[in-house]
Amino acid sequence: MKILTTNGMASIQDLGRFGYRSMGVGRSGAMDHWALQAGNALLKNERDEPAIELAMGELTIQFEEDVSFCLTGALYEAYLDNKRIPSYWRINAKAGQTLKLLRPIEGMYAYLCMHGGFDIASILQSGSTNLKAGFGGFNGRYLQADDRLKVKVPSHLPIIGVTPLAPTNTIRVIKSSEYDCFTASAQTAFVSQSWQLQTSSNRMGYRLAGELSLELTEPKEMSSHGVDMGMIQVPPQGQPIVLMADGQTTGGYPKIATVIDADIGLMAQIRFGKTCQFTLVDSEQAYRARQNQQHYIDQIQEYGYEH
Repeated sequence: MKILTTNGMASIQDLGRFGYRSMGVGRSGAMDHWALQAGNALLKNERDEPAIELAMGELTIQFEEDVSFCLTGALYEAYLDNKRIPSYWRINAKAGQTLKLLRPIEGMYAYLCMHGGFDIASILQSGSTNLKAGFGGFNGRYLQADDRLKVKVPSHLPIIGVTPLAPTNTIRVIKSSEYDCFTASAQTAFVSQSWQLQTSSNRMGYRLAGELSLELTEPKEMSSHGVDMGMIQVPPQGQPIVLMADGQTTGGYPKIATVIDADIGLMAQIRFGKTCQFTLVDSEQAYRARQNQQHYIDQIQEYGYEH
């Protein structure tokens, strides 16, 4: 398949690169890993099969072989030739047809998954693009016009669709290691007020702004330590940063909370200028929420194999 045009940030991502953080290599991978898994499950793929992740903007592709594909994550206005196609449906395209993704109607990150996946080399056990270091994916960079991606196998699957998870701006978190270092009023403000996503946010971190800053009970000097996706750091100005897929491997800011795994994708889909609100849960609730998400993917995969 050939990339005809793109003005969005489109890259190849899978579930991420694990086991190398001690060497300073971050996870990369999909911002909404649940949406990626849903697409792969619908197409009978392995759940970590690399796909195209598109953040906002347009993308136009011409297929050069018959393929089965689907769109998940952000709900896009999309057309196969001149026919509108929905997200979370398995669609067949013939060689020569053109797929155009115009704009996200809802959400931030969309995933274009292909049955059989793309012929992408695995580097450090992942096909994800590490944009900062410039390796993995397609030449370690965002996709550009005239790039060609090879689909592993031609395919034609029965057309089916599934119901996407309902979006929400309520994000569940668990207390992190420095939660008790914040004042009682800061702890209250963290969950009681709305936080607006700033346009300076990116795949490294989501910067949030709220009316009330989060203050520590006393100044705290911290050595750099390991951090990961979902952790919520609070710099001295008191406005939190949620670490995302391309987040650094170490940090030294106090961490007030961590987004639970089940809600990482919901966090990723919040759009610039929109708000979210945090709610505290315990580890048992976080575990059950993850089980529910996993059950949702399992159901999609079972449904996909029946058709």
